[in-house]
Amino acid sequence: MKFTLSWLKDHLETEAALDDILYALTDLGLEVEEVVNPAARLEVFTLAKVVEAVQHPDADRLRVCRVMTDEGEKQIVCGAPNARAGITVVLAKPGDYVPGIDVTLGVGKIRGVESHGMMCSERELELSDEHNGIIELPSGEVGQKFTDWLAANRPGSTDPMIHVKVTPNRPDALGVRGIARDLAARGLGRLKPLAVVPVPGQFVSPIGVRLAPEVEGKACPHFLGRVIRGVKNGPSPDWLQTRLKAIGLRPISVLVDITNLFTFDLNRPLHVFDADKVAGDLVVRSAAEGESLLALDGKTYALAPGMTVIADDHGVESLGGVMGGEASGCSEDTVNVFLEAAFFDPIRTATTGRALKINSDARYRFERGIDPAFTADGMELATKLILDLCGGVPSEVVVAGAAPDTTRAYRLDPARVVSLVGMEIAEATQRATLEALGFRLDGDMATPPSWRPDVLGEADLIEEVARIASLTKLEGKPLRRAVPGVPQPILTPMQQREKAARRTIAALGYNECVTYSFIDEGAARLFGGGADAVRVENPISSEMTHLRPDLLPGLLRAAARNQARGFMDLALAEIGPVFAGGEPGEQVLHATGLLVGASAARDPHGSRRPVDVFDAKADAEAVLAALGAPQRVQIGRKVAGWWHPGRSGAIGLGPNVMATFGEVHPRVLAALDVKGPAVAFTVQVASVPFPKLRTPTRPALTISDLQAVDRDFAFVVDAGVEALTAVQAAQGADKALIESVRVFDQFAGEKAEAQMGAGKKSIALTVRLQPVDKTLTEAEIEAVSKKIVEKVAKATGGVLRG
Repeated sequence: MKFTLSWLKDHLETEAALDDILYALTDLGLEVEEVVNPAARLEVFTLAKVVEAVQHPDADRLRVCRVMTDEGEKQIVCGAPNARAGITVVLAKPGDYVPGIDVTLGVGKIRGVESHGMMCSERELELSDEHNGIIELPSGEVGQKFTDWLAANRPGSTDPMIHVKVTPNRPDALGVRGIARDLAARGLGRLKPLAVVPVPGQFVSPIGVRLAPEVEGKACPHFLGRVIRGVKNGPSPDWLQTRLKAIGLRPISVLVDITNLFTFDLNRPLHVFDADKVAGDLVVRSAAEGESLLALDGKTYALAPGMTVIADDHGVESLGGVMGGEASGCSEDTVNVFLEAAFFDPIRTATTGRALKINSDARYRFERGIDPAFTADGMELATKLILDLCGGVPSEVVVAGAAPDTTRAYRLDPARVVSLVGMEIAEATQRATLEALGFRLDGDMATPPSWRPDVLGEADLIEEVARIASLTKLEGKPLRRAVPGVPQPILTPMQQREKAARRTIAALGYNECVTYSFIDEGAARLFGGGADAVRVENPISSEMTHLRPDLLPGLLRAAARNQARGFMDLALAEIGPVFAGGEPGEQVLHATGLLVGASAARDPHGSRRPVDVFDAKADAEAVLAALGAPQRVQIGRKVAGWWHPGRSGAIGLGPNVMATFGEVHPRVLAALDVKGPAVAFTVQVASVPFPKLRTPTRPALTISDLQAVDRDFAFVVDAGVEALTAVQAAQGADKALIESVRVFDQFAGEKAEAQMGAGKKSIALTVRLQPVDKTLTEAEIEAVSKKIVEKVAKATGGVLRG
């Protein structure tokens, strides 16, 4: 919606500054998108007076002028034919930007004579196309700002154009008067009264109007018109042309320009027919199959049944609420017109406009909902303006239908402003605000005006009060706590675990993925799913037929897509639900990571190696540690079928499996087109036991000031013995003193068997003893070492390597 400041002041009596008006518009919900202020580019120009103008010594068409300015007398060379002594001119000084010629002036020489500025023409200042001479002002003082002179003598030249963004729920703001009403309610002025004086008809209208049954009361409930004879159609007066040009409209003729003026001024679209081109009466009906219309935009539109049209005996003459027809349009030869004002159904208008791809100012307003009660008043006001500008004699108004009754009332509860908005506004202020916006109050019941179709409930009344009062006055206040004291945690324990798992996986270098919870049946069966219980009844595609039984299918698909694009080394992870069945309790939360390719980029140090099962195991243990899992766990071999049977394991506490890690089965990689090696881990978040003692704080750090003791042991065991068995046996030798046990070497293969015997290998452990009460003596260390050797020997059948 565009309008000028002077146009706004036709409806709003105000002394408010432009900046105050712009701020208020945005604050009221009418966001200002653009302001074009002609005065801004003319601020630097001042008035000057030519003291003397003599012929240039080296040019017939140039004059050397002595000009009195606010900085003293200056010499300026000018080629304008009207440059002479005694005239008041507009001066551009060196350094000033002249918009009409896109030049920043400097001191220059013209045919050997210095020139210290420029006397401007109207085209050079973009005031008009006039450039036959420089501007001669009839008044003004030397040094006066040109913008001040324009504001006093030609205010239209410096009239700012304002462009506001109107939301679809505010059709009343699509007219300048509606915007002025909001500003008046805010307190930026007084809304001027709009006097509607009926224009008496001088004769019976020769053109009648009627509504067909299929549109009466629905598509077009109200239609008015009147004939005006003896009009003179031609160019609009300057004030009207200037107003339309300022908002980007092209003046066409006075009759058409008047309808455009009413569209933007009062949000009242109108249409004028050339009465001599109308055959018989006008009827509003639905279009018939095969009908078409040559519209005013020069295009022919094929109409569909159901579209609202205005037709005469010859056929369709106009598209109701959208656009008029070329055949009955007005021209310079028009002397008799039929002025039409109607109310068309918003939904039918929008449907017709979209189907025909016609965007017009009339459609834009009708589809949002104009004021149905203003149809007759709009007709009278337009008639008066046509008579004032074009002359003529009006007929009586012909009417079909009646204005729709939009009367409704809602209870105004002043106390709800606090509960709904959080502002305290006096009841008297609330009532005054609604009355200023056009609401009618009867006790505690408020009746919205006919131009506000968006007000549909009690809450809307409160919204209007708060909007006018300004939501910027809202003060932030802390919410009252339900109970006193320290508030309880907001996140549930499981949500906290999910957050910890996500942060840990990200810290390990994984890229988090979000894949669909639906996969195809083939992939689901690879991971133990694909049953009818998890089949989607109406899948959106053949690749999303089943709920996923595991997160790995989605991650492997993502890895395959990345490998197809040249990314071979990947670290992908996802945290999300998986589904064992279709019931609510058969959904669990998993945290899964996938490593594909190599563990590092190529470098001179040989750091690059293929990822292996121990990478996945280390990451799984890191996630479990972040979730608070016990340090002493068991690792079993019983894993699902999509894991490599000899290179995978399950971390658990007895029968409770907390995580699984290992290489992905080659059969699965081949089915999903992933090039290995690929290792992964899956942590079952809910399976990690919660600590028995739950406190809101972390436990105190336990640290000893006594020196730890490290002892290394090498055991000769059978080649099939797992290193973990030796580690767990050593840890059980003395749970109080032994802090950690790690494998630091394994000697296996042909060389090992040559030294230690066939089927043998060596496992080397480092055990850290951490005393708590006192420094360990040599005897105590030897005693613990003896227990370690005995425990490992008993568990593995091995012997201490000599």
